[in-house]
Amino acid sequence: MKRFLLGSAAAVSAVFGLLAGAAPAQAAEGPVVVFRNELLPLSVYNDPSGCHQLPLAATVVTNQTNGNITVYIDPFCTIAARPFSTITPGHGAHVLPTGGSFAVS
Repeated sequence: MKRFLLGSAAAVSAVFGLLAGAAPAQAAEGPVVVFRNELLPLSVYNDPSGCHQLPLAATVVTNQTNGNITVYIDPFCTIAARPFSTITPGHGAHVLPTGGSFAVS
């Protein structure tokens, strides 16, 4: 019985140790910049976290953050824009102007 209790205590301690060491999701540092056309100002998303809907008529997304972003073809960050769904830091990509979304990945 002592072995069972010691083994159970060790397992519970290990689980709590893993949970305590898990880092929460962080916002990316830096902006994501969206270009629509020459007549409209740039849309800038500073230090984004979570899902962000792209403005209608968005044509180019640039990632100036320190992490990857994923581009989606729907406004709810559920259907990735394959095969070019990931934009790495310092890069950009053309997007469909129909109102997609992006999230830090």
